[in-house]
Amino acid sequence: MYSNILVPIALEHDRDTAGAFEVARRLLADGGEITALHILEAIPTYATTYLPEDQLKNRTSDAKTMLVAELGGVKDVKPVVMTGHSGRSIVEYADKYDIDCIIIASHRPGLQDYLLGSTAARVVRHANCPVHVIR
Repeated sequence: MYSNILVPIALEHDRDTAGAFEVARRLLADGGEITALHILEAIPTYATTYLPEDQLKNRTSDAKTMLVAELGGVKDVKPVVMTGHSGRSIVEYADKYDIDCIIIASHRPGLQDYLLGSTAARVVRHANCPVHVIR
């Protein structure tokens, strides 16, 4: 059983998040915590200078609202939104917050994934904890 489980959620993709949370609850130890993490891809600095000042804050706020809606009012999951590169940020978050298991939903890999690598594949290769991939 795991005490600190991370479930990355890509709001812009249609993945089986319900299945990921079902697995997370089965693997969660009594008193443990599940965190839902959404990563907003970083906007290049040269582009942010042309955006209104509150645009980045609104973007984060909107993503958190969407993440809470995706969770469907579930109270036992902590929603977190951060900005960065998906695969790298998930692994960094897991290291920083002592995550002991990551449960990530993934699609069936296509040829482009074998050449470039999907977020799930990057997390599997670089995480310092067990990773369960849900398809």
